[in-house]
Amino acid sequence: MKIKKIEFFKAHIPLKKTFATSLGKRDTTTSIFVRVTNQKGLCGWGECSPFPPIVGETPETCFIVGKMLAEKLLNEDPREVGYVSKLMDRIIFGHTGIKSAIDIACHDLWAKSCDEPLYLTMGGRIEKTIRTDFTISLDSVETMTNDALEKVQEGFKTLKIKLGDDASKDIKRIKSIRQAVGNSIDLRVDANQGWTQKEAIRCLNEMASLNIQYCEEPINKRRYYQLKKVINNSPVKIMADESLMDHVDARKLVKGGYCDYFNIKLGKSSGLYKARKILKVAERYGILCQIGGFVESRLLFTANTHLAHLSDLVRFYDLDSPLFHQFDPIVGGMEYQKNWDIRIPGQPGLGLEVSADFLKECESLTVE
Repeated sequence: MKIKKIEFFKAHIPLKKTFATSLGKRDTTTSIFVRVTNQKGLCGWGECSPFPPIVGETPETCFIVGKMLAEKLLNEDPREVGYVSKLMDRIIFGHTGIKSAIDIACHDLWAKSCDEPLYLTMGGRIEKTIRTDFTISLDSVETMTNDALEKVQEGFKTLKIKLGDDASKDIKRIKSIRQAVGNSIDLRVDANQGWTQKEAIRCLNEMASLNIQYCEEPINKRRYYQLKKVINNSPVKIMADESLMDHVDARKLVKGGYCDYFNIKLGKSSGLYKARKILKVAERYGILCQIGGFVESRLLFTANTHLAHLSDLVRFYDLDSPLFHQFDPIVGGMEYQKNWDIRIPGQPGLGLEVSADFLKECESLTVE
C-alpha cells in the first residue's frame, strides 16, 4: 500500500456558546480535516484543531507544514505508522497538531486494510463502558453554577470545571457548584496553568472537603518542576495536561514525581502512535489516564474512543467537545448514548466520513 494523495480541508465550525478558559475565549473552532488516499482509492481520515497557546499552531501554519509533510510522505506505506511518525519528526520539529491529523488518517487506512475497527488493529478490546463528562466554561460564579445545574439535569454525572483566572473567585465557583449539584456528581477542575504555585496550594486545600477528583495543570507548564511541592501539599490529585506532550514528557513527569495522572490529547502527542507510547509509560508506572481534546469534531473523538479501549488505565473521559458545535459534519463514527455513554461503530477503521457537501465549502489543499 502506498500513499498517492493527501488532502487538507480548513473547516470553521461555530460553537453554540462562547467557550472560555484561563487561556482565552473562542466562539468558533477551526479544524483541519485530512484525507489520505492510497493507490487503490481507499481513504483514511484525520483531524486536528490547532490551539496556538498550547501547541503553537494556527490553521494557516497547518496548511504550510502539512504541504511540507505530505510531499515527503507520498509513496510511503501508511500502515507503517511508526515510520510515518518518525519521518514527520525528521522533517520538522513540533507542529504536533497537523502531524496528529496525518497520523490518525494513516491509522484509519491501516485498520481499513485489515478490515477491522481501529481499536482491534491497535490491540484493544471493548471491555468497559466509556462515559463522557461535560466541561463548564469559565464565567461568573452564578453563570457557572447555573450551567452546572443544567448539565446535571441533562443527565451528566461528571462535570469538569474550568478555573484559573482568579484564585479567590475560583474557590467561590467550585464551592457554589458543589453546593448546587450535591455530592453525587463527580467534579474535576482544570486551571489551564492559571495559578501560581502558592495559589494552587491554597485553592486545592480550600477544596479539600469538596471531593474533587483531580486538578488539571494548575501552574504554568514551563514550571512543571514546581508541581512536586503542589502534590506534596495538596489533598487533590494533580493531572498533567499542557506539560505532557508525548511519551518523553510522560517519563520525565512520572520519574520526577511531578503528577499523579496523565491527560492524553492527540493534538499534543502528534497522534495515535505516540499516544500509545504514553499509555505504555502509564502502564509501566501505574498512572491513570484521561483522554481529551481541543474542541474538535466527532472525527477526532472517535479516534479518542478507540484509543481509550486500549488500556484499563484510561479511566477518565473528557469527550464532550462535539456537543459544543452548532452542526456536525461527520457521517458515522462515535455516538452519544443514554447517560452519555459513547459507542463506536463496528466498521473498519474509524467507521466514518466527512460530509462531501460540507467539504465543498472548505478551503482545501491537495498534494499528489
